[in-house]
Amino acid sequence: MPIPGKLLTTAMAVMPHTDPDAALELALSLDVPFWPQLPNFSYYEDMYVQAAENFPGIVLDTEQRKLGFSMDKFIVEYENAMAQWKNPAFFDVSQSYSSVYHKFLAMDLRDRPAIRGQLEGPISFGFNVLDQDGRPILFDDTVRPVMFDFMARRINVQLERLKAMNPNAFMFVDEPGLQYLFSSMAGYNETQARGELDAFFASVDRPRGIHLCGNPDWDFLLGLDMDIASMDVYTNAEVIASFAPAVKRFLERGGTIAWGIVPTGFEAFGKEDLDSLCARLENVWSILGGRGVDVEQLLNSSLISPATCCLVNPDREKTVEKAFAFVRELSAILRDRHGL
Repeated sequence: MPIPGKLLTTAMAVMPHTDPDAALELALSLDVPFWPQLPNFSYYEDMYVQAAENFPGIVLDTEQRKLGFSMDKFIVEYENAMAQWKNPAFFDVSQSYSSVYHKFLAMDLRDRPAIRGQLEGPISFGFNVLDQDGRPILFDDTVRPVMFDFMARRINVQLERLKAMNPNAFMFVDEPGLQYLFSSMAGYNETQARGELDAFFASVDRPRGIHLCGNPDWDFLLGLDMDIASMDVYTNAEVIASFAPAVKRFLERGGTIAWGIVPTGFEAFGKEDLDSLCARLENVWSILGGRGVDVEQLLNSSLISPATCCLVNPDREKTVEKAFAFVRELSAILRDRHGL
């Protein structure tokens, strides 16, 4: 089934809450709910730690909140991991790594237009997890193919469980590291990276897409074989508007865009109101329309979301909760204005 659009609401999953029930209630307040990731509640709820569960070679120190990798440990654990490679439970998120996920799975969400899950993607995971020599495991030719296959299997297992709850379930592959992928500092061959990401998405079940808050190569990102792109348009409005041909091609292939327009940072949120955010987003749509994008198609293939996650506000979760309320109100205003 296609991912619903029509300016319905969703959000990215990382939230500042220390109360899982409050976070889940907030996630359920949106049209397309998701299970929250709560690193302030537990280090196991960190998005990288959750993605790392059962990956051979991982060194996890929950007291120091450190995640690393050991090649010696990888060699020891690899054979056992391969023995579990056909076992779906090996790739699922366990109760220990997310009690919120399992509460979400127990809910009746058949009446929602869709539901959503997420997992850290292989590029960002590989950039951020360092081996015993301080080198990203993404650069290791032995570890990298195992990591790509491992993450694809984890995404597919989660999506299968979510589809049992709601046939319109889909997955975000969280990839903040994509904005660094083709920089001169990356140390990862561009041609190889493109080929491996194409192969990765070919092995991930649909519907699937990427969420990121940064500023990547938009032609590359929107050219990937995916069904949804979730982006921070609040920060990158002018840049995104300049990539009209890529947006047009993505929408014509049936893609959906989640427009991250409401800031969740304390200072940025305090500078905005519903009128200013509507104006900012509609200006992007107007520019895209003037450059050949079918705006009616765009509106029917769009979701509204916060711009970014935020864990460091001085008022903890309060601004994030206000931002979610803005997302709901903004969606209602725009849906009424555009007859959706």
